Amino acid sequence: MFISDIINYSMKKVFFAVFFLFIICFFTVKIVSAQSDCNNATSLDLDQINKCLDELNKAREQSEKATKPLEQQISSIASRVQFIEKDLVVKEKNIQDSYKNLEKQQEILYLTMRDYYIKSYYNSPLLILLTTDSASELTQLLGYQKATTDRDKAIITNIVISIAGLEERKAKLESEQKEIVLVKEKLDKIVGEAKAYQATLSSQIAKLSARQKEILAQRLASLNIPRSASTSLSGCVDDRDKDPGFSPRLAFYTYGVPNRVGLNQYGANGRAKGGQNAESILNAYYTNFELKKDYSADININVEGYGGYNIEEYVKRIYEMPESWEMEALKAQAVAARSYALAFTNNGAGSICTTQSCQVFKPDPKGGRWEQAVNETRGWVMVQGGNPVKAWYSSTHGGYIFTTGEIGWNDTSWTKHATDTTSGSAGSFSELQSNTYDKDSPWFYCDWGSRSQYNKTAWLKREEVADIVNIILLAKKDSSTIEHLYQTDKPNPAGTENWNEERVRQELRNRNITPYNSVSGVSVNADFGSGRTTSVNVSGDGSPASFSGSEFKDWFNLRAPANIQIVGPLYNIEQQ
Repeated sequence: MFISDIINYSMKKVFFAVFFLFIICFFTVKIVSAQSDCNNATSLDLDQINKCLDELNKAREQSEKATKPLEQQISSIASRVQFIEKDLVVKEKNIQDSYKNLEKQQEILYLTMRDYYIKSYYNSPLLILLTTDSASELTQLLGYQKATTDRDKAIITNIVISIAGLEERKAKLESEQKEIVLVKEKLDKIVGEAKAYQATLSSQIAKLSARQKEILAQRLASLNIPRSASTSLSGCVDDRDKDPGFSPRLAFYTYGVPNRVGLNQYGANGRAKGGQNAESILNAYYTNFELKKDYSADININVEGYGGYNIEEYVKRIYEMPESWEMEALKAQAVAARSYALAFTNNGAGSICTTQSCQVFKPDPKGGRWEQAVNETRGWVMVQGGNPVKAWYSSTHGGYIFTTGEIGWNDTSWTKHATDTTSGSAGSFSELQSNTYDKDSPWFYCDWGSRSQYNKTAWLKREEVADIVNIILLAKKDSSTIEHLYQTDKPNPAGTENWNEERVRQELRNRNITPYNSVSGVSVNADFGSGRTTSVNVSGDGSPASFSGSEFKDWFNLRAPANIQIVGPLYNIEQQ
């Protein structure tokens, strides 16, 4: 089989696969576009986002499935192309060698042709007849003449054939070299287009995921989650000792508040109680920094609505930690607040707000032990490369310190992941409850949200948990139902009908799935190294079901009644 036949046969297989791939892509994109404008994430509500994410993920999976055999064929063809390229190099060398040998043969050809024509002129049969003495001699001369003539003809013919064959081989080689270049260009184009399509889908998914996080964050804001240890916000209340008026009951308890980056305020106080000084506390919550103790105190911080304050005077007006706490914790907080303000404002070039969104500021100095902590750490700033680091902090981490990248922010080199316990590790929920530095926080282990009709608790009935499980099953089975699966006690954000518990069960039956009417047990698995719930396992009158921790949390936060929510990656179930 010639090289062109091999390449054409292989390329036909590839082009068929590519055609199939782009047919899938075309109809997938048509479906996505027809149902929602997934390209404009900012205009979508959460149900549309979930629908788009599901459709785009399916499109990407189909593309990847179609591309996988294509890549295998391309890999096989690419290997064949490499072999052919090497073979062409060998052929080219052989042809070059043949041309060198041909130079000698051409000399022979010229001499032979010259002798042939000379002999043809002088070896006339009439001349031989006249010059021979006998018939025997005549026969011998004529026979010799014919033999030499035949030999010369053979030499000439063979050399001419060699020249023609060599020219043909050379032309074929040049054609194959051009053909192999085109094949390689086609291969590159095929792979590039497939990868570009998948990259486009991945980009859309990333944008939609970001929008989804934004909407969920807006919902969390309604809970008044305390970021500051000295806040007047109530946050949440541990409901384990409160009776909602029904039983059996379940509640979903989160460890800590959402922002687990940097200084853990309750953890810092716990460490100070254990004898750690301010510098040790800072090293427990940040990394890759230098504690500079003579940073300029002449920088002015522009506070929105209040004008400028010298950096030290500004820190004296920060209300982030109760002044009754341990002095070393207060000093660590003062360093963090000073570093944060300098980094946030770029050493005073910008301005800073006065709320928990930045740092809690009041125009009057806090005084007392807080002012003492500020004075004792005057000029202390955490820097990296000479520049202040943005030293984030929050009230309660729930036993774990996260990097900025782990909570969806841009990665930073001075934040760290660590387990905030006395041993530096944890192997169970009970170890967290007993060994974490921030276990005294009222928000360390809490069920967020409440319903006034149930004694202001976040307890749920078994049937309500069953409904949350059912909507996850339905959404996974049919993404077109997502816009109907919001909580039933509030208006549908998409302006469509919210399906109640019975409607959801009926929709599952219509799809040959047995729904839950009630759950008999819910358990979780957790990764105590990363500080995350990894799976939620449900049993009841439906088939046993298991969901990833993040998947269950997101759907729970969409369907749970009132403002009941799971606010962090590590959570557990309480059942009574």
